[in-house]
Amino acid sequence: MELPDALQIDPELLLSAYASGIFPMADEESGEISWYSPDPRGILPLDGLKVSRSLRQLFHKQAFSIECNKAFETVMRRCAERDETWISEGLIRSYIRLHAMGYAHSVEAWQGDLLVGGLYGVSLGGAFFGESMFSAVTGASKLCLVALVGRLNERRYQLLDTQYLTPHLASLGAMEIPRDEYLDRLRKAIGLQVRFID
Repeated sequence: MELPDALQIDPELLLSAYASGIFPMADEESGEISWYSPDPRGILPLDGLKVSRSLRQLFHKQAFSIECNKAFETVMRRCAERDETWISEGLIRSYIRLHAMGYAHSVEAWQGDLLVGGLYGVSLGGAFFGESMFSAVTGASKLCLVALVGRLNERRYQLLDTQYLTPHLASLGAMEIPRDEYLDRLRKAIGLQVRFID
C-alpha cells in the first residue's frame, strides 16, 4: 500500500533533523508527523548506567542472546504494539530506509529463535538517539540497553539521547539537561568518526 509522502520522511531530512536536535513523532490517528526538541532533554550518561543486582544476575545467566540488526523492522513493529503509540506506518517505513543506509540500528534479545525484547535508534557520528524499546520477557529490554551502552562505550560514542525522561529511564541512570547544553554536546558528538557497526 502506498502511503502519502507527508506520512513518510525523506532520509536526508530525518538525518538533518537529528543533527539539529529535533526528532519526529506521528499522531496515532492521522499519522501526521510533528517535530520535537524538548527542553529539558533526556540523556543517559554513558558512564552512568545503573545496573541492579537482579539485572546483573540476569545478564550473567546468559538466558538470552543479544544481537544487533537481526530483526530491525520487527523490533520497530513490536515497539509500536501498545495502547497508544507515536510509531506510525509512515515512520516505520522511514526508519527502515535509514536502517538500509546504515544509520538506524536495533539491539535485540533472543531466546533461541524467539525475539523477546529489543530497542532501536539512530546513530549519527558519536551520538545515538534512542527511540523506543519493548520487552516480552521481564528484563529483556533492560538487557538490550546494557548491551547498547557497552557497545557505545567500546566504540567511543559520547552521547546517548533518550529524548524525554521517564521514571523507568531515571531508574537506569538517565537524567535531564537544558536544551542548550544538549545541543552543545550534540555538536561535539556528531563530529566524531565512529561507527555502530563495522
